Amino acid sequence: GLHLARSKNPDLILLDVMLPGMDGFTVCKTLREEGNNIPIIMLTAREEENDKVFGLELGADDYIGKPFGHRELVSRIKAVLRRAEAPAPLARNRVQVDERLVVDFDRRLAEVEGEPVHLRPTEYRLLHHFMNHPGRLLSHENLLSRVWGSEYRDDTQLLRLYVNYLRKKLEPDPSRPRYIINERGLGYRFMDYSPE
Repeated sequence: GLHLARSKNPDLILLDVMLPGMDGFTVCKTLREEGNNIPIIMLTAREEENDKVFGLELGADDYIGKPFGHRELVSRIKAVLRRAEAPAPLARNRVQVDERLVVDFDRRLAEVEGEPVHLRPTEYRLLHHFMNHPGRLLSHENLLSRVWGSEYRDDTQLLRLYVNYLRKKLEPDPSRPRYIINERGLGYRFMDYSPE
């Protein structure tokens, strides 16, 4: 499977967690560590929240518990493939947010105090959506629909997880965010900035 993913570059990988020899978590982690950004949907009979979070933290784009219907699977595949397409670029490809944060959309990375910070595809799409609306309150539903697809508009746990990833990578103190502000029960607001 790893060899095929590397050599054939598929549009999407359906990856079962329970595999002989090497489990799906290890396969996902290996692909992401190699810089492979092929969308991955993990399939498992274990639908515990910790397993789902672990799979997403390793870089999976979605996680489906068995049993599932074929229509749900097709819908999730379509949603992940839609999300895999890059969002429309900002007017400027390199944006100076403030003295410590620069985002380079051409290279899909941020620079924090001059040091490059790699963004995973979903983190990139979320940050891109935030930065297209500086200072504006974006509802949970808006963020989930725009970044993940309308099927996910109620999955606030997924949104919280990825906001936390971005905060850990970008904020000086993730426990007291400066860039991505939570408006309790309503959504999130990205710091108002004036791109030069």
